[in-house]
Amino acid sequence: MVIAGFSLMTMLLILLAGIGAGFVGYAVGASSLVSYPALLALGIPPVLANASNTVGVIGTGVGGVLGARKELRGQRLRSITYVSIGAVGGVAGAALLLSLDPKIFEFAVPPLILFSSLIIAVNPRGRMQARQAQARSLTTPQGQGSDGAPASAPASTQPMSKDPWWIWLGVAFVAVYSGYFGAGAGTCALAVLDAGKIGPFHQINALKTLIGTGANVSASVIFIVRGVVDWPVAILLCIGCFIGGYIASPVTRRIPARIMRIAAVLAGIVLTVDLAMKTYL
Repeated sequence: MVIAGFSLMTMLLILLAGIGAGFVGYAVGASSLVSYPALLALGIPPVLANASNTVGVIGTGVGGVLGARKELRGQRLRSITYVSIGAVGGVAGAALLLSLDPKIFEFAVPPLILFSSLIIAVNPRGRMQARQAQARSLTTPQGQGSDGAPASAPASTQPMSKDPWWIWLGVAFVAVYSGYFGAGAGTCALAVLDAGKIGPFHQINALKTLIGTGANVSASVIFIVRGVVDWPVAILLCIGCFIGGYIASPVTRRIPARIMRIAAVLAGIVLTVDLAMKTYL
């Protein structure tokens, strides 16, 4: 049986790819590292696969923003600013994708996937959590600030006026990258915000989600207007991502994070080599 040009088996595989992407996205922040290659393997052209993937994973970001309202409370100006930068960058990235020769994107994908794998290996999220856990363990008066919080762990996000100038360039780069390809973009955003020391992990993680959501939404609008979205693929991916993200939390509690991260990095390296051989040789 064929529906919208896809067999039921292909549609099931796309749904499963979405579930895997949602799971990996929750666990290590690299959903596109699963969904995009899966679409390529099913014979979907690279640019169409990337555009459909961007639309498909958008539900993950929206859900994350809604779930992070507590962390974003009191950060209205920064939230609006980050979403705006993300939106503008997403449009720029999508425009680059659609205006350049498709072969350029095909040649760029292997190093981009390798880049996202290396970012996962560096693990800025885990390093930040470890630092803050260590800071929370300092319970002596010398390790505490005047408000009783550990001196090395900011109690709240610093005022936007104190952000280092380069952080805006970093956020803009992440936004453009999100619109163009996006695998590992969330981890890149986390690394940039952490380097700027603007606040504790849970707030930075929420702000990171804002950047990616703004970029994905605006890029999706461009892709939809230009007619480069395969709707059955995008819808099935979106459903799968929701399921994968929903079931990931209880499952990942039983799997060491180190094991999941190593698996994601190895998969990214293998995929990089495979795509590089097919593209360059």
